[in-house]
Amino acid sequence: MTSDQFQGLAWLMAVCSSLMAGVYLTFSVVIMKSLATLNSSQGIDAMNAINKVILKTAFMPLFFGSSVIALMMIGLGLRFQSEPGAGATLAAGLIYFFGMFFTTAAANVPLNNKLAKVSGDGEEAQRIWQEYLTRWTRWNASRTVWSFATLVICLDLLAQ
Repeated sequence: MTSDQFQGLAWLMAVCSSLMAGVYLTFSVVIMKSLATLNSSQGIDAMNAINKVILKTAFMPLFFGSSVIALMMIGLGLRFQSEPGAGATLAAGLIYFFGMFFTTAAANVPLNNKLAKVSGDGEEAQRIWQEYLTRWTRWNASRTVWSFATLVICLDLLAQ
């Protein structure tokens, strides 16, 4: 494995992680704040619609493709650990995979699944909606940070 190969992988991850950070940032600072202005029934319906639509968009290949790149970075960073750039490659892969993919699977998706079972505008729906807004946005903000941190590591690797 050469430094050029690490850099090629870093370019791919830099592009993917920057796109993902942008999506997550937009959700946290625009979309979720907009949904929070709606009553619980409207907000729940809108978020459930978003969660259905996003599964059929370019987001999904980007989400899974970037996760595969992160796993490749982990594997190559471990395999060629004595090579220049291996440590940064390993760090970027680990941070992205656990910070973005694992957080999504362990936190955001379960919250989405719970929200999918809620309807109406009653007291319980309002409580669940408010809890969802807080928890989902907090986890989403962490995905933004981890995706951005991965970008920074990749840019540093590319600058070497």
